[in-house]
Amino acid sequence: MTKLLISMLIAIVGSFGIASAQSPAVVVSDAAGWHKIGEKTVDFKMDRDEISVMGADRFSTIKFKVTEAAIELVSLEITYESGDKQDVVINQAIKTPSESRTIDLKGGSERSVKKIIFVYKTLPNSKDEKSHVEIWGLKTNTVK
Repeated sequence: MTKLLISMLIAIVGSFGIASAQSPAVVVSDAAGWHKIGEKTVDFKMDRDEISVMGADRFSTIKFKVTEAAIELVSLEITYESGDKQDVVINQAIKTPSESRTIDLKGGSERSVKKIIFVYKTLPNSKDEKSHVEIWGLKTNTVK
């Protein structure tokens, strides 16, 4: 039953991705540990991006990994399935390859994440390279 549900979810998300420029990230595993929530290639043209999360979307902590070119991660707006929002000021330059500090999700245990909006500045570099940004979430499987 679970495999059927996941297959249907992936098919729906695939169809949605074709019709939308903003395709959601689908997390399929509930195993404890770090899971990639989503990724974006960011450049000098945009300073705000959004990742929608579907599937096994419960996390206790998130972090950003950066490759290709450095960015300054300014702030986050995390929206939960319940409708609650969490605003987080980061103001951290992330060199490449490196990652941000871990960001605890409010509530003290795992929370279902609906979307993450992140505001950033791409730091100038000699090759005008774009930066590859990944968002990772930690599952502890300790739901209160």
